[in-house]
Amino acid sequence: MSDSASDSPISGVTGQAAGDQPAADRLRYRLLTGQDTAEFCQRVSDALDDGYVLHGSPTLIFDPDQGTRVAAQAVVLPDGTA
Repeated sequence: MSDSASDSPISGVTGQAAGDQPAADRLRYRLLTGQDTAEFCQRVSDALDDGYVLHGSPTLIFDPDQGTRVAAQAVVLPDGTA
């Protein structure tokens, strides 16, 4: 499984950064997924920098087929932001 959002079968989120989208086109809810790496943590940090806030606890699973940990973190825009 790749760390990029566009390659994740779980998230369905494109690789375009939320900050590059007009405010009206930004998703209010995003589920970020990927291998548990520094790159994934950076994607979560980038979403926070773009105005999103964490929603719920992160999830971590082990993918036995790939031998990797897969992380997921939901983020949402505060009310009135989108």
